Order: sequence, then C-alpha cells, then structure tokens
Amino acid sequence: MASVTMPDQPTVAVDLYGPAGRSLWLDIDWRQHQRWVEVAGRPVNVIDIGPGPDAGAAHGTIVWIHGLSGSWQNWLENLPVLAAAGWRCIAMDLPGFGASPMPAEKISITGYAGIVDELLRGLGVTRAVVVGNSMGGFVGAEIALRFPTWVDRLVLVSPAGLTIESQRNVYRAARLTANITAASAGWLASRADSAVRRPRLRKQLLAIVAAHPGRLPAPLAAEQLRGSGKPGFVPALDALTSYPIRDRLPEITVPTLVVWGTKDPLIPVRDAWEFGKLIPGSRVVVYEETGHVAMLERPVAFNALVEEFLED
Repeated sequence: MASVTMPDQPTVAVDLYGPAGRSLWLDIDWRQHQRWVEVAGRPVNVIDIGPGPDAGAAHGTIVWIHGLSGSWQNWLENLPVLAAAGWRCIAMDLPGFGASPMPAEKISITGYAGIVDELLRGLGVTRAVVVGNSMGGFVGAEIALRFPTWVDRLVLVSPAGLTIESQRNVYRAARLTANITAASAGWLASRADSAVRRPRLRKQLLAIVAAHPGRLPAPLAAEQLRGSGKPGFVPALDALTSYPIRDRLPEITVPTLVVWGTKDPLIPVRDAWEFGKLIPGSRVVVYEETGHVAMLERPVAFNALVEEFLED
C-alpha cells in the first residue's frame, strides 16, 4: 500500500480500526455528567467527567473541542478512557452545534476561543490541555495563541485552517453536507439508530469523515449523526474559511501533538507536515488507512498516544 511519508516522519500502521470490544461509553449514564453553563449570556451544553478539583484529579483537565457539524459525542471513545486515567475531561457543544443554541454574537474563530476561555473560568479551571478536531483544532490553535498562560499542551486532530486548497476542499465537502443535512436533519435525528444499522447507508453518511465508515459500530455512528444539520454550520464554515492563521502558528509555544490520517477525505495529509513545520517543536503522527476522525477510527492507538504525550 502506498503511503504519504516524510523522510524523518513515517506514517504509522495500526491493525485495529474502530473500538476494541464493548466501548466504555455505552455503559455510562451521561446525564450524570451533563450540565448547562451560561457563557456570554447563552447556555452551553457541557459534559464534565472524571475527577474534579475537589476529588483530587490525578493529572489535570483536558478540554475537548469538536469540529464542524460535530458535537461533544465526537469524543465518546476518548472521554471515558482519559477520565479513568485520572483526567478531568470537559467537552462541550460549541454554540450553534449539538444542544447549544446559537451565540449572541456572530460566530467566529476568535469568538469560539473566547467562549472556551470563559467556560473554563466559570468551571474553575485555571490550566488545561486542549484537544481539538478539524474546526475544533483551528479553535484550539487560536486558544493556544490567545491564552497561552493556561494552555499546558495542545493536541490537533486533522485541524482545519491552513492551506487555501485545504480550505476549499473543506468548503466544497461541507457545502455538500449542508445540502444533505438541511433536507434530512430531522429524519437523521429521529432515525439515526435504525439508519446506521444498514452498512451501506452508514458508509454513505460517514464517508465524508471516515476512511472505512462501514467498519465503525452502529451505535457510535448513530451518535455522530445526531450532531448534523445545526444552525451554526454555515456561519462556522464561513468563519473557518476566512480567518488566516498560518503566519501565527510559529508563535505557539506549548508542546503540540498533530495527529492525521493518510486517507483524510476533507483535508490533505500534507497539511500535517506543514503544521509540524510551522509549530516549533511539535510532534506529528499520521495513521495509515485513517480518515478525518482518528480519535474514532483508531481510538485505542489514539488514546494511548495522547496519554503518552501528556505524560512525557
């Protein structure tokens, strides 16, 4: 199999695609970890799992930021594992996505970064690791630039926002998704569980982000579809395609891990190496036969990689 490599940064082959055995998230009553936090005058849906500050968290806090058309459920395979390892894990639905209503102000990358900052302050968090996927990676990079004093480390999973070509690819694919979800969002929301039980339909619905969507478990796939068709989609799409960040990436000073997949259908894998070159001292890991959501496609390897990076 041909793979995209750099001389000193080979890609990584992982045998297991998708979760191993029964996923931990299936046995969690997520209502016990859900809360509403008012940020900038609007409620934000937040999941807060793991030992809190009063319980003596073994390590610290990780904040997880989903991508365009996503929701906190994008991190289902990761939150229970890192929480069990002693981390307080905070994931939210960004305003305009998931269960969170639209923000009072126009959606922007800087606005989302400010919302995450205010949210964490409201939860009593003074330092945190930031993990973001796609648009969430773009927001994570902006957070590391604007609020470096409280960012311990940064993990970027197929982050958006670099090359013009990448942004156009995201734009075209996202516009296609918008057309689909605008017409079928209600149907998907009410019938996601039954729809994903059909491998062919599951493949069609998730092929825009996953390399092998038919191999992902139906319950996990269903949870990903619930975040589609939300009102923040188009405004956030416009925000991420119109906000330049390339020239500022060398200003990131925190330890950074960049994770990608060789078969990312949205953003070309060459952007992984570009992020690695632009962010000083960053580490790049690229998984073979993996798409845009490595945290869901390679959860066992991804979780181990993140734990290793955080303990290094």
